[in-house]
Amino acid sequence: MASTHRMFIGTYTKAGSKGIYAVSLDGATGVLSEPQLAAEAPNPTYIALSPDKALLYAVRADAGWASSFKVSADRTKLTTIQQGELSTGPTPCHISVDDAGAIALAANYHLGMAAAIPLGGDGTMGKPRVVAHEGKGPHPTRQTTSHVHSTYFTPDGRFAVICDLGLDRVYTYGIDRENVTLVAGSPPFVTTEPASGPRHLAFGKDGLQAYVITELGNTIIVYDFSPANGGLVQRQTVSVLPPGFTGETTAAEVRIHPSGKFAYGSSRGSDTIAVLAIDPKTGDLSPIEFVPCGGKGPRSFTLSGDGLWLVCAHQDSSTLCSFAVDPSTGRLGRIEGTVAVSMPVCVLFAD
Repeated sequence: MASTHRMFIGTYTKAGSKGIYAVSLDGATGVLSEPQLAAEAPNPTYIALSPDKALLYAVRADAGWASSFKVSADRTKLTTIQQGELSTGPTPCHISVDDAGAIALAANYHLGMAAAIPLGGDGTMGKPRVVAHEGKGPHPTRQTTSHVHSTYFTPDGRFAVICDLGLDRVYTYGIDRENVTLVAGSPPFVTTEPASGPRHLAFGKDGLQAYVITELGNTIIVYDFSPANGGLVQRQTVSVLPPGFTGETTAAEVRIHPSGKFAYGSSRGSDTIAVLAIDPKTGDLSPIEFVPCGGKGPRSFTLSGDGLWLVCAHQDSSTLCSFAVDPSTGRLGRIEGTVAVSMPVCVLFAD
């Protein structure tokens, strides 16, 4: 009997949403349940789970870095532990948690900051230890200052890799675990193409490649990653846009299939998901197909742990939809229907 997959949805709460929602996916049909409110919270846009999936952390896209919640046993409800008491201004936009559940990394877009946040085993959070970036990029409206868009742990947990959309840079920091601080790497960053705007990142299954999606360039950059020093060396750049598409677009999310064989990237404007094959020897990408995402503004999507399903969140049409994933080819098959949730920003499987 196919299992039921549980997930949580982070949202903006400025147009009807009340916080974080719980949704189920039928493991036999791929059909999504109607979203149910799991916890009230102001603008819990991006969310992350602790390694044991007993705790959920959400950035708070207003005053305060983050909030934390206890996850119910059936993974449908959240109980608030700590909400927005951490100091700083708007607007955090991304959070990740290390494999030990001891540290969270968070990004603040408008302030150009990244933070390491100490985590207690009970869901409490300590004072963020912040690093700030300065400068600007060549884009006249989107790169007038630093815009730290996402923060990730490397697979071994020794480094933080941070995408700065405003500066066209991907930073590497060492993690001082005793003091929970970020230490500039050597070299401290790599530079992307001018006005490309690195946004999100995903590591390959073996941890030796990093895949960075650029919001303004609508590309995925493939980097070789060095576990020795956290360094990144660019090896390839591929478009996530359908061939011949010329409209206005901004790319959003990048994910790697659990098998490590496929990469996926979304673009808003074309409203598509690019499916790409990963070369098992080099990590290079080659296009397989470009699929309509099922709504407007595919801000976020993610894959189930078994690799059989993909769920996409459309911020602009306030809907979710699901796809069956062919595990041998990586291709996507749309499951009929959508469900409504106001301004979804992040989809997170809780299995």
